[in-house]
Order: sequence, then C-alpha cells, then structure tokens
Amino acid sequence: MHFNITEAPIDPSVLRAQLTSPYCGGYCSFEGWVRNHHQGKSVKSLEYSCYQELAIKEGNRIAKSALEHFDIQDIKCQHRIGHLQIGDIAVYIGVSSAHRDAAFLASRFLIDEIKKSVPIWKKEYYTDSTSAWPKCQGCEKH
Repeated sequence: MHFNITEAPIDPSVLRAQLTSPYCGGYCSFEGWVRNHHQGKSVKSLEYSCYQELAIKEGNRIAKSALEHFDIQDIKCQHRIGHLQIGDIAVYIGVSSAHRDAAFLASRFLIDEIKKSVPIWKKEYYTDSTSAWPKCQGCEKH
C-alpha cells in the first residue's frame, strides 16, 4: 500500500527506510507539520478526521497515477487523523527514484493532489478557546 491513514504519530525514519533501494539515487520527502497560526489566529492544536475507506482508495489512486506518470521507484504517503499538537507531523510523503528530478516532481504532485482530492478534514482549536473548520486555501483553483 502506498497511501495510509494512521492515528499513531508518523515516524519518517521508518517510512524512509522502506523506500531505500540500490536502484535509487534520489529521494524526496515532504512533511506537513502542525503550525501555531492560521490566517492571523493563534492555533493551539488540530483535529483531523476522514472518510477512511474513501480516503485510502483516493490516496492510492493518486499514488498509482504518480507511479505511472513519473519515472519513480516507490512512494510512501501517510496522513494522520485524530488530535495533533503543534509540531506533530500531519502528513508525510516520500518518493524514491533513480534520479532526483523525478522524485521532486512526484512529491509535489502527490501533496497537491492529496490536499485537493482526499476526503480529510481539519478542525483548528485556537488559543482564544474557539475552534473552526477552515476552508482549503487555494480550493478555488481546484
């Protein structure tokens, strides 16, 4: 499986190790971290939820598309759900390839498509004791 949902903290070293291969000379990763601000508000924590069956199906469809369109060897994508604290990794994407350019391009493609198409929702908890489900920034482009 190339795309997975987890409630456990994401360990990028474990996922990276699964991508190593003597064939590969290139590796690119992206980690999305929980930050302490959003649109001028101070964020205390986040909560991610999803429609898990569809999220995994859609995430794997995107991964398969990347494998078909880029000259890459392997992909590992993992998205967390549940309550996350500032600094936690919310999403990890790793791509291995024979050459670096393909890994860079595929990594960018994967995060953009996952953010656009996978049914995962984020609730932000603010330091002023309010909360909100923010709209996707840039969704109008999608």
